[in-house]
Amino acid sequence: MKIARTLQGAAGFGPSAVTIGNFDGTHIGHRRLLCGVVEAARERALQATVLTFDPHPAAIVTPERPLRLLSTHAERSTLMQREGIEQVLILPFTFEVAHMTPEEFVEQVLVNTLGARVVVVGENFRFGHKQAGDTRVLTELGERFGFETRIMGAVKRRGRIVSSSEVRRAVESGNVSLAARLLERPYALEGEVIAGHGIGAKQTVPTLNLRTPAEVIPCTGVYITRTTDLDRVERQWDSVTNVGYRPTFGGRDLSIETFLLSAFEGPAPARIRVEFVRRLREERKFETPEALKAQILRDVARAQAFFRRARKWAPGALK
Repeated sequence: MKIARTLQGAAGFGPSAVTIGNFDGTHIGHRRLLCGVVEAARERALQATVLTFDPHPAAIVTPERPLRLLSTHAERSTLMQREGIEQVLILPFTFEVAHMTPEEFVEQVLVNTLGARVVVVGENFRFGHKQAGDTRVLTELGERFGFETRIMGAVKRRGRIVSSSEVRRAVESGNVSLAARLLERPYALEGEVIAGHGIGAKQTVPTLNLRTPAEVIPCTGVYITRTTDLDRVERQWDSVTNVGYRPTFGGRDLSIETFLLSAFEGPAPARIRVEFVRRLREERKFETPEALKAQILRDVARAQAFFRRARKWAPGALK
């Protein structure tokens, strides 16, 4: 997949079928757009292309309200490639871009740079300075500049429109099961395995301690998870993860500690991905390390029962 980070770098991208957005988290609504643009590209023998932005436009337009992102551009690009996207332009969102009129944006970016022949957007799509452009304006400009505009309806789950904000709220409230339904995959954190305080290995159970650059972290609690060695992806384990402050030991810093439900051979993983499947309970303080260990073993038993049921009713779903 080709990735460009400037207009000049995307000069050879056309002719294209283009979809536009931030795609933070790449949830099921985003995937509908991606599938729509891939379908349009195949119909018209075009290049399936995504136009996205860095930084997120909110960082420029409303800097007083910092936005925590669900995913990096690298993670989004990987998911886009799986859906069949061939080209991605990650356009620097500058004050100059923010002040483009809808017509300037269409002519300079979509037509002159990307050679758009089809543009696929959601029904709530807005663009241009002060969001002056909408799907009606885009359709009119498409007729003038020679591209077809396709409008995709919003995706709903349980009466709610799926959005990055809904996913963010679900993760941060600990409702990782809902987040997984909105994403059509478990929400995951990636990062380095770092040395812990050594207390778990001596007094409770050994764990892998994750340091992640992620901006959206599930709320404190104990979760059923799946853990993958990022350097050897065939190594995967069922697991239980505690997100919290280790109150039994007087901890003050947030930690993400994962206990694997099966032993591994070879060296300990250096980098892992932890997928959050279900929340088991809130984090709480125990009177003794022994009481905490007993609770962890109960958590493990519940997680093992969950995975047995999941594999019985949906074989292969947790591979």
